[in-house]
Amino acid sequence: MVRGIYTGAAGMVTKMHQMDVISNNLANVDKTGYKRDTAILKSFPEMLIRRMNDDGVVRFPLGSYDVMPMVGKLGTGVEVNEVYTRFTQGAMKQTHNPFDTALDGKGFFVVQTDRGLRFTRNGSFLINKEGFLVNKNGFKVIGEKGSVQIKKHNFQIDADGRVIVNADEQDDPKKLIDSNQNDWKRPVVLDRLRIVNFENLRYLDKEGNSFYKETKYSGKATDIQTNRPKVVQGFLEASNVNPVTEMVKMIEVQRSYEASQKAIQSHDQTLSKLINEAGR
Repeated sequence: MVRGIYTGAAGMVTKMHQMDVISNNLANVDKTGYKRDTAILKSFPEMLIRRMNDDGVVRFPLGSYDVMPMVGKLGTGVEVNEVYTRFTQGAMKQTHNPFDTALDGKGFFVVQTDRGLRFTRNGSFLINKEGFLVNKNGFKVIGEKGSVQIKKHNFQIDADGRVIVNADEQDDPKKLIDSNQNDWKRPVVLDRLRIVNFENLRYLDKEGNSFYKETKYSGKATDIQTNRPKVVQGFLEASNVNPVTEMVKMIEVQRSYEASQKAIQSHDQTLSKLINEAGR
């Protein structure tokens, strides 16, 4: 009976963790490049129940040579095994802003932060006062040659991630997103955005602000040289969170939490009767 209370409590704790994950997904539904999380559950080891008499003396059942015949297995509850990030592609939102860049395919931009290299799918960039391409937090975007320094606003990023400027500086920056590179008189390739991927994406650590950090289990960041994701200028990748699906999951978790709560109440009432009434 007491074991049933512990099992119900384990279910309630697990549902609390699931609710936290779903709530975090809903809170970041409008976050550029956010990838939704899913709580993966696993059961505690099951207990094997065998039959024996109350006095501890084992009796052989008729026709059996088993000293302690097996009755069955008893579950002991569940726990959260891991929080798994699903890196499915988010929808593309057109912004007509030449500083906005999205990745269509697997891969990450590389950003130099004060904590080292970090990786992101958020391609909302700016140019700082020194002319470097930076993200919203002011961290420099990394190319294959190092930090990308543009200095001017008249630039393009093609589908392969090459940063191209017009040496003649005669183009209107507002029209660059709709212009054709062939219309430029002297296009110059400054650098190519560094795009990386990992062997085990599920072991990347989230750090907030759409940043990911490599771990010893995810493997080192590997530059993508062939089959690179398509770089789309003037677009941002939306989060892959479906608010309707998350709301349905939230209701399911809430109902399951209430069921575990009622199970504990039922065990508590039965235990109270056993202690207060059976002994009279």
